[in-house]
Amino acid sequence: MCAKPWATTTTSHATPHYIACGSGLSSVCTYYLACDTCCVTCYLPPHRAAHVLYHQARAYDALNLGFNLPHSPRLNDFVGEAVYVDDIPSPTNCLHGAFIYGTKPLARVKGIKLNPKSVAAGVSALISFKDIPGENIGCKTMFGTEPLFADDFTRCAGEYIAFVVADTQKHANMAANLAVIDYDMENLEPPILSVEEAVRRSSFFEVPSIISPKQVGDFSRGMAEADHKILSAEIRLGSQYYFYMETQTALAVPDEDNCIVVYSSIQCPENAHTTISRCLGIPEHNVRVITRRVGGGFGGKAMKAIAVATACALAAYKLQRPVRIYMNRKTDMKIAGGRHPMKVTYSVGFKSNGKITALHVDILINAGMGVDISPAMPMLMVGALKKYDWGAFSFDIKVCKTNHLSKSAMRAPGEVQATFISEAVIEHVASTLSMDVDSVRSGNLHTFNSLNFFFEGCAGEPVEYTLPLIWDKLATSSSFKERTDMGLWTKVKQMTAFALSSIGCDGMGDFLEKVRVIQSDTLSLIQGGLTTASTTSECSCEAIRLCCNMLVKRLTPIKERLQEQMGSVEWGTLILQAQSQAVNLSASSYYVPDFSSFQYLNYGAAVEVNLLTGQTTILQSDIIYDCGQSLNPAVDLGQIEGAFVQGIGFFMLEEYTTNSDGLVVTEGTWTYKIPTIDTIPKQFNVEVLNSGHHKNRVLSSKGISLQLFIENAS
Repeated sequence: MCAKPWATTTTSHATPHYIACGSGLSSVCTYYLACDTCCVTCYLPPHRAAHVLYHQARAYDALNLGFNLPHSPRLNDFVGEAVYVDDIPSPTNCLHGAFIYGTKPLARVKGIKLNPKSVAAGVSALISFKDIPGENIGCKTMFGTEPLFADDFTRCAGEYIAFVVADTQKHANMAANLAVIDYDMENLEPPILSVEEAVRRSSFFEVPSIISPKQVGDFSRGMAEADHKILSAEIRLGSQYYFYMETQTALAVPDEDNCIVVYSSIQCPENAHTTISRCLGIPEHNVRVITRRVGGGFGGKAMKAIAVATACALAAYKLQRPVRIYMNRKTDMKIAGGRHPMKVTYSVGFKSNGKITALHVDILINAGMGVDISPAMPMLMVGALKKYDWGAFSFDIKVCKTNHLSKSAMRAPGEVQATFISEAVIEHVASTLSMDVDSVRSGNLHTFNSLNFFFEGCAGEPVEYTLPLIWDKLATSSSFKERTDMGLWTKVKQMTAFALSSIGCDGMGDFLEKVRVIQSDTLSLIQGGLTTASTTSECSCEAIRLCCNMLVKRLTPIKERLQEQMGSVEWGTLILQAQSQAVNLSASSYYVPDFSSFQYLNYGAAVEVNLLTGQTTILQSDIIYDCGQSLNPAVDLGQIEGAFVQGIGFFMLEEYTTNSDGLVVTEGTWTYKIPTIDTIPKQFNVEVLNSGHHKNRVLSSKGISLQLFIENAS
């Protein structure tokens, strides 16, 4: 009933739904009554029966901040009008590139030979590390750099060896596929292709002490207090491919004055900007990276997209012609790296009633050959492993350097594996004691005191600890449900309208339509950071709020003078007057949140019932999620559902396998099974719990996407 005129029939239809979810027609309805519009949004997808009803109205009533605003940019996606990098028309004389990658885990590269037919079919150039005018750099993170191309040695299967450029994408792909790499493996040590071999050869990445997690409590004492013990149980967790809608893609265009413009589908334009500058050996102010939208990322368009953009920029800079690439799915799967595989061994002590007294885990993480974000994995994993009150908790986590492709961030990196480990421990204890697993879970949930003990000051206030409430509510099976999609831009629009509305002009009811969010561009957004960890929307919104406050401060004196003269002041009139008085109508702000603001806890619970094996069907899943105070419940619910279903894929469907040389052998959906519509629970009940004020959060909101990925482990 979205945007239906309010009438008696509307009321009679809506009221039963509000009664069913325990709420009367509240102040949100009062607000919408004034707008002559119904507030109830009710979707009934044919594959599942559930309702999501939005009645968590708060003080953000002026311009829908906190309400369910449809994610307007996604409408372009649905009707095919969204412009992605590959949709940008090719400039005149544009060339196309494709990567030649290695197939050996450790070898000398003696040479590369192109098939004569490929050269005849329009190949223009073959670019390798020898053609780089600056540094051989293809990726930059806070932990170090990785090369763009292999030099005289290739150190893992799937590493970029060269970049072939041709007149069409088809010809470039053909030339890359037919290229022959001449290897020499004499007198080389065997490659490291397992975490066990990495341990034997002491091949590890160093974890900086500043992010090294700390043990909790006295493990030996906890084990001594235990009635029962499980020793050295083992878990192995595999990798996962991102399977974004749009594969890696970029377009680089040479510009005058020794400049380069790069259009990239990337999550971190800022890092690409620096990397391209260093690779080409030109000043950073000669580089411009533009990102309009990312056709799916999940972390795969973060560090891994930098090399793609840099290779295009290098070819364009060398040939002084535009160069673009749209990577085919087969190649994309072989070079993506994916989620970190790992080997886990745990020992746990527990009482006869199921209360755990001590847990120790040994974790060997396969980070691959490059550093990427891997040193952050222990910190991420330990944070998620603390989800239960283990009594005492100790660990030994090693980040192993192997001759595999470097692994990278993927939705809830480390946290999803850690949550699986936690749930495996709980289920193992329940099985050993022949107890109901949920009674063991419940008995090991944190109290607020244990929460403070494990998280050392990040637990917030007692009123913010909502997990017991969620657990009890879930026992009665919530029936809230909604399905939308990603919404950073939508939340930014809402925040802009909300913040500027404080000026108090007349006729601002449709002010949201006056707000436009444009692409990320390193020319104007020089410190854009990385879109990751479900924090971007909140940080962007806070920066926007600060900018709007500056504008409101400048405009308020003019508005007050106009109001004295005219009585009523509309936005357009105010802006025209401000322009005539030479008021600066632009503002910039750089918001850097305190690190502690990222260290908050999200609480959620998910239950899956009636699981049929064989052709698996999930009959019902119930989720209640504490998101603080949601900036947009409709967008957040879409994130919850999307993350949950993607997690089902990781745990139940997807196998990202390699051959004996470490080269990925899954090349598409024939061999790599991703979630489909049949994967979605038939009854999918989701509720967003607005838990109140959180002083360290942007308008009391919390992140959504990554946290819900981990609920699948239950």
